[in-house]
Amino acid sequence: MADVKAIAERLSNEEHVGKDTDVKAMVEAALAEGTDLEVILNDGLVAGMQVVGDKFKNNVFYVPEVLISARAMNAAMEVLAPRLTESGHQPVARVVIGTVKGDLHDIGKNLVKMMLTGGGFEVIDLGIDVTPEQFVAQAKEKNARLVACSALLTTTMPQMKNVVEAVKSAGLKNVKVMIGGAPVTQEYCDEIGAHGYAPDAASAVELAQGLLGK
Repeated sequence: MADVKAIAERLSNEEHVGKDTDVKAMVEAALAEGTDLEVILNDGLVAGMQVVGDKFKNNVFYVPEVLISARAMNAAMEVLAPRLTESGHQPVARVVIGTVKGDLHDIGKNLVKMMLTGGGFEVIDLGIDVTPEQFVAQAKEKNARLVACSALLTTTMPQMKNVVEAVKSAGLKNVKVMIGGAPVTQEYCDEIGAHGYAPDAASAVELAQGLLGK
């Protein structure tokens, strides 16, 4: 059987980071050898991205390295995802993510999206300038467990409170709201009644898992 740990190492090794074609080929080879889909996903791709997240938190990797690693993971998922769907695989949970209304910044949001995907979550990306109503509508439609809001401007941060209130007003008691962005703090999270705050993309995965009791 294929050594899926090699996939994780290729994703997260400083010397090989960004070798998206190599990672994709390794996943294809593992599938051809009959390796279990969940093993490829969890012991290969998810494990590799967890290492990337740890290196990002510890300032070993920076944004460019994380983006490149995520690109490699996405290339591999193009091969693996259809097979997972056919097998009835269920993600950890669905997350609706977006940059709040009035804010057009998306680099941080995209990093969180990639790290959550690497953590085994199914992420529905609503993009930028997302209204509270759009967050709620997609959370309902996709049966999401988490709503993740990003803001880079102090002037758009109040929209996060509007999202929290919209989720509550819609009666989505099982949906947790997590927030993040350069000007956002834990104090602001507590003030508006959001369920959690993450200071960076790697921490967002841990927060999402914690909010769901994983």
